[in-house]
Amino acid sequence: MDILDEVAFDVERGKIREFAAATRAEDPVHTDAEAARAAGFPDVPATATHVVVAGHHRDQRGFVDRLGLAFERVVVGSVRWTYLRPLCGGDSLRGVRRVADDVRKRGLRFVTLETDYLDASGECAVRVREVLIERGER
Repeated sequence: MDILDEVAFDVERGKIREFAAATRAEDPVHTDAEAARAAGFPDVPATATHVVVAGHHRDQRGFVDRLGLAFERVVVGSVRWTYLRPLCGGDSLRGVRRVADDVRKRGLRFVTLETDYLDASGECAVRVREVLIERGER
């Protein structure tokens, strides 16, 4: 698979706190470093959907254009996160996104993207698989 785009960002404690509040994650490990360390984490762990932060660092319109999709007709069909290890405050990630599949069915186009979020050692920490659906023209 060819690389569609890459993005890099740091997993920041403040952003983890914001996600915990927004998702109503009540476990103090997400907001209290001492609670996190007592639970065995090196720092506060991110909540489950934290890597959506990457969207703030990407050229969303640009990658849609590179795929040849009509931006105004694209919806997200599904997203699946696979964590290979917890993300914690202080991690630096590089996301590498590829097209895994691209098919047309009944006037719709389904583009499956896979993004591996690699940590500073180059190991995959999180894999995200998402399906974009381009609706047909009316």
